[in-house]
Amino acid sequence: MSVSKNDEIRKSVRENYGKVAKSKNVGCGCSPSSCCETPNNIADTSVTLGYSGDDVTSMPEGANMGLGCGNPQAIANLKPGEIVLDLGSGGGFDCFLAARQAGNSGHVIGVDMTPEMISKARANAEKGGYQNVEFRLGEIENLPVADESIDVIISNCVINLSPDKPRVFSEAYRTLKKGGRLAISDVVAFNELPEKVKQDLALHSSCIAGAAHITEVTKMLTEVGFKDIRIDPKDESKSFIREWAPGIPITDYIVSASIEAIKPADNESLID
Repeated sequence: MSVSKNDEIRKSVRENYGKVAKSKNVGCGCSPSSCCETPNNIADTSVTLGYSGDDVTSMPEGANMGLGCGNPQAIANLKPGEIVLDLGSGGGFDCFLAARQAGNSGHVIGVDMTPEMISKARANAEKGGYQNVEFRLGEIENLPVADESIDVIISNCVINLSPDKPRVFSEAYRTLKKGGRLAISDVVAFNELPEKVKQDLALHSSCIAGAAHITEVTKMLTEVGFKDIRIDPKDESKSFIREWAPGIPITDYIVSASIEAIKPADNESLID
């Protein structure tokens, strides 16, 4: 994919989510057909994705924007004192949940390329009194994070939006400590997407057109150096994914999945 095409995709995604951040409505990102959902509907959807009722009700108002496709917290196994990085942190929902598990001895960093989302997340952090969370403006292909400084990377339905996924995984690998881990919920393809769908910028911003095939994701992670890769498709996710593009049989091609991987520790990196 050309540099100009990549920039076009990033611009479209940034503009779309900037509008979502400034809107008083929710559920307008990866499910445009359900734009203007009520907070109650968003809460119900979040429970369907695997969050608990307490997860949903205990967060600052506006943090949960209904833009995910799963619950990375369910596979992250976060521990007190860990440093957590959220790729595409949006309104801060997953960051705030991670902060509760990391505790005061831990720290959570959210990175988002949309200035409006960063402003929204910082305001939510202030409302919630979170002292162990910060939000940084940046692209997930060029993370504003030091080498080997992160214990766990989480992300929720964001990496599919990137036009340069190998770079995203390379940056994730760079920032993770040895033995660090990925815990991601994202959309993946299990059949080849039609070319017409892949070229549609609106469907790209809706977390559809940019979905990489499961085998591609595995290959990208392996080539970067990750081990113990596990991709677990969630067939039940088709129940809400089909609402993202009415009239298009997208559930014939994509599904939400949990993606896990480990950066080898020193002693593991010496073994083929």
